[in-house]
Amino acid sequence: MTKVKPPVSKNETIELTFEDLTHEGSGVGKVNGYPLFVPYALPGETAKVKVIKVKKNFGFGKLIEIQEKNEDRIEPPCDVFYQCGGCQIQHMSYNMQLQMKQKQVRDNLRKIAHLDNVPVRNVIGMEDPWRYRNKVQIPVGAKDGEIVTGFYQKKSHRIIDMDTCPITDEQNDRMVEAVRRLAEDVGIEPYDEETHKGTLRHIMVRNGKETNDLMVVLVTRTEKLPYKEKIVADLRKAFPNVKSILQNVNTKKTNVILGNKNITLWGEDHIYDMIGDIKFKISAKSFYQVNPVQTKKLYDKALEYANLTGSETVIDAYCGIGTISLFLAQKAKKVYGVEVVPEAITDAKVNAQLNKIDNAEFFVGQAEKVMDWWKAQGLRPDVIVVDPPRKGCDETLLRAMIEMKPKRIVYVSCNPSTLARDINILKEGSYEMKEVQPVDMFPQTTHVEAVAQLVLKEESADSM
Repeated sequence: MTKVKPPVSKNETIELTFEDLTHEGSGVGKVNGYPLFVPYALPGETAKVKVIKVKKNFGFGKLIEIQEKNEDRIEPPCDVFYQCGGCQIQHMSYNMQLQMKQKQVRDNLRKIAHLDNVPVRNVIGMEDPWRYRNKVQIPVGAKDGEIVTGFYQKKSHRIIDMDTCPITDEQNDRMVEAVRRLAEDVGIEPYDEETHKGTLRHIMVRNGKETNDLMVVLVTRTEKLPYKEKIVADLRKAFPNVKSILQNVNTKKTNVILGNKNITLWGEDHIYDMIGDIKFKISAKSFYQVNPVQTKKLYDKALEYANLTGSETVIDAYCGIGTISLFLAQKAKKVYGVEVVPEAITDAKVNAQLNKIDNAEFFVGQAEKVMDWWKAQGLRPDVIVVDPPRKGCDETLLRAMIEMKPKRIVYVSCNPSTLARDINILKEGSYEMKEVQPVDMFPQTTHVEAVAQLVLKEESADSM
């Protein structure tokens, strides 16, 4: 059999016209049908491209010079956009970003779930798609004898030194800069990943968008942290709204950011924030959405798809700290939340008490096992809501959901490909996809969240 040679060679410079985008935001151009993926290229553009990697069925290129520009190309406002790995699509107009994300959801549903006609609504975007992140975790390192802070370069652990990040809340930016200056002034050594020496590893900052509460966490390799009193005094003076100054000790040689030990240097060990009418207590390790403005829109849509009248029993699988559960509890008769992380369930119970919500119960365990137990106890939910991690739902959980036969399933997804995969299984269980609403939780990046509404077909409901 004759081996077909790709029509391009490594290090060759070619002219290429782009016709599409990958889900990672790279431009797609073809040479005699052979696709080349090129970061930062946009559809409709013609450019000089250097071929950097050639595989059997596709290759990768580097943008050298754009000869014809797409009118949706903009100048990224971030000085280090092309080096930093935090954002991928600042070079696109916001309208183009939203169109790309809608297409990403639609393509996955068509290719993986074989659903061509399910309505995929226009993406719910932000009025101002900048400065939205309420949390940052910034690595600390050294360069030429000075402390540097910033995100990692793409596909590396080299820190790109930066003073500001345009998708991060300005207060958080200023707090990181203040801690960096303090560490320089008092001589706290930055952590060195290779030698596992030095003290300051990461600076984590969280803020409450609605409450204006501020938390800062200094992640250190050692429990010993010099000049604690000065650090606390200076940060309190510079940030009168700071409520929590913590030290987190992580002694391990690991990429995991937080260690197991928290020390409260000053104030509380938590802050508060609001999403809609619900108040949340947030600790250093709490999972809490980083874009609460869009989270409210996401949860409102989940609530709409749940279609609650006040008489329903609802199960919230992967309930976390109870964010969606407590939204649902405002309109449901009873909500049962389940989550495998014990600390999250502790937070969920606290948040229920904080909001005087007594029709939500929370359980620790694997959702599929707990649901099997609930089923054996005779629990019959009207609605099941799932909000799984990027890897999607465990198949045993999907089967357990099908066996419980709720009238509606609301699937909140942060990964369109695993959403489509899981819907394939739910389709087998007589669930019909009604519509999908994508929500842009992370502007300037390729990530997109979506809420899907599935309903049990009438013939299956009749057989219950």
